[in-house]
Amino acid sequence: MTNLRADFLTKPIFHWAKKALPALSETESEALTAGEVWWEAELFSGNPDWSKLQAVKAPRLTAEEQAFFDDPVQEFCAMIDDWKINHETADLPAEAWDFLRDHKFFGMIIPRSHSGLGFSAFAHSEVVRYISTRSVAAAVTVMVPNSLGPGELLHQFGTDAQKDHWLPRLADGRELPAFGLTSAEAGSDASAMVDEGIVEKGMWQGEEVLGIRLNWAKRYITLAPVCTVLGLAFQLRDPDGLLGEIPDIGITCALVPTDLPGVETGRRHLPSSTMFMNGPTTGKDVFIPLDHIIGGADYAGKGWMMLMSALAAGRGISLPSMGCAAIAFSAHTTGAYARIRQQFNLPIGKFGGVQARMGRLAADAYAMDAARHLTCAGLDEGRALSVISAIMKAHATFKMREALNDAMDVHSGKAVIDGPLNYLLPLYRAVPIGITVEGANIVTRSLIIFGQGSIRAHPHMLDNMLALQKEDEAEALAAFDKSLWAHVGHTTKTLFRAWGRALTGGRFAPAPDAGAATPIYRELSRWSAAYALTADFLFLTLGGALKREEMISGRMGDILSEMYILSAALKRWDDEGRQQTDLPLLQFAAETAFSRIQTALDEVIANLPARWAAWVLRVLTLPGRGRRGPDDKLTAECSGLIYAPSATRARITGRLFEGREGDGIDLLNRCYAKVVAMEPVMKRLRDAKKTPDMALQTGILSDAEMAEITEMNDLVAKVIAVDDYTPEALAEHFPDLAPPKDDPDHPSHPRKAAE
Repeated sequence: MTNLRADFLTKPIFHWAKKALPALSETESEALTAGEVWWEAELFSGNPDWSKLQAVKAPRLTAEEQAFFDDPVQEFCAMIDDWKINHETADLPAEAWDFLRDHKFFGMIIPRSHSGLGFSAFAHSEVVRYISTRSVAAAVTVMVPNSLGPGELLHQFGTDAQKDHWLPRLADGRELPAFGLTSAEAGSDASAMVDEGIVEKGMWQGEEVLGIRLNWAKRYITLAPVCTVLGLAFQLRDPDGLLGEIPDIGITCALVPTDLPGVETGRRHLPSSTMFMNGPTTGKDVFIPLDHIIGGADYAGKGWMMLMSALAAGRGISLPSMGCAAIAFSAHTTGAYARIRQQFNLPIGKFGGVQARMGRLAADAYAMDAARHLTCAGLDEGRALSVISAIMKAHATFKMREALNDAMDVHSGKAVIDGPLNYLLPLYRAVPIGITVEGANIVTRSLIIFGQGSIRAHPHMLDNMLALQKEDEAEALAAFDKSLWAHVGHTTKTLFRAWGRALTGGRFAPAPDAGAATPIYRELSRWSAAYALTADFLFLTLGGALKREEMISGRMGDILSEMYILSAALKRWDDEGRQQTDLPLLQFAAETAFSRIQTALDEVIANLPARWAAWVLRVLTLPGRGRRGPDDKLTAECSGLIYAPSATRARITGRLFEGREGDGIDLLNRCYAKVVAMEPVMKRLRDAKKTPDMALQTGILSDAEMAEITEMNDLVAKVIAVDDYTPEALAEHFPDLAPPKDDPDHPSHPRKAAE
């Protein structure tokens, strides 16, 4: 660097930045450097290279994965009854647990070299998604050992000896894992963890060894009541210097067999009445040898880094798969029910108010599953997608809640009454679980997506911050000078891109030749530039205070998320051969995304503390409020795509559990098929203005057709029916609800009520 630039420009900015951007804590540094960036970095650049997106290979199941899906997965779903699990047995049946072990469901992510199935991220996601449409309790049971936990941590960080011992046992179910992270004191703030391990000598298998004395109290731990090995996160301390000179080593992850003295498991929580195994675990003076630290002693104090890396994979698969399952299931059932259910002699799917919900359901199912596919493709390239995983976890579960609300509204009373026939309520009850676990969505949205993503995905911000952290000032200044002026050059280019694209509405922004989708690419390039410029203004005017502006950070996270999900939808449309019948779904997703992006950007600028910067940004980006989202015609068109059977409807809903004979979803599917098949006959009746009996008498209907109508009406009656119970049946589970009939003093007795 030139001395002139360094002395008169870089150095003053360097000293200002040192004050404006406080030093990163160890936890913050580990969170920021965990994982890697991918397509979100292109979106953050302000000038995405669309050829990189198009080059990503669409995920596909291998023959072995397809065979597993077609046989063991189907058999497992057929052997469980979600109503019984949640209302009668409070657990999967014993034969289901045995089946999961025998077929290595718990070892999907474990490599074949260690006796696992070695499945791709996409296969893992497809299995979890499908089981979620059968039973959330069963899906959670399968997903947890394949997500954040001992298996993932051992696979990434374990020693060879640990892998050789534990992974085969985890794969075949001889060992059932759980992972203990959350405690009363430390939920999202892991640095507040008080669970503690003290390095000391103790007895292990008859010998004195160097180890750790553990004390913990964890809660909300899935599989804790039945696990045989607990992955535990705790603060490791070495007051006697047995490992070195650092007394407070930091967050550490270790394996704790649950049969050790002092370990307590078995008690259960009831998470939203969804009966998967979940509960607290405590440990008092539990001793383990040092080699139980995952990765060995070299990984003491590196637990937070390990957890962030493991979350980058697990958080991008498990809960997004469950969320996408719920959205697709809502679209499938609501489209069918709206075709079956009539009011005022018209299927309710023909009413505009219902179409508004169905249109959104169809487009969200299409777009979110596209994002799931793209994320799995990235993970299967071997990437640790920390920011994208946060986007997927938050927005798949946000949209899960929205989709189930829409489905419940359309189904109305049918979805409210609990019982075996209600196929929506189990998923509806599970919504808060997805929203709050593996990082509460409020924290994920307001802090992680933009807070972490802005630094990792920005072309130069992390380099700036790392330069400021260097202890040698001359070295720090040299590194800062290089990154700073690269940053300035980037911002200058972004400014003119954002302004030019805003003035022209993005008409000349870069885009691939994608037929009808080309204008969507161009507009997305326009908002990418506006977003990148706004981010730089936020860094400039707020500095380190930006992380305290959570409402602004949340809106910026929303913009990045909308751009990622829409770009995934664009890729899906391209990968599936640019199906013209699917184009309305892509257009609906685009109109929705652009409206939300525009609104969020406008609100960021309106709330920017530095008003001069807000004025400049408004002129350069022209956020306005002109985009209103999808119009009524497009909404009705998308609604029709799940109302009528078609290849598009099949693509929207994807693979779903078809139901067991006689259950709610089986009745719905059979009735829907029957109603569609009988439509020509029913149209003939409407045109003739005859009832079925009159039409039969006049020869308009044949006896066979009359029998078909009777069968259809019987199915319709069964579909719209809801469960009810005798007092005696209720008394089996709720004795107080069914008092003895000969008790005249009970408040519910007719004589008492008359008084």
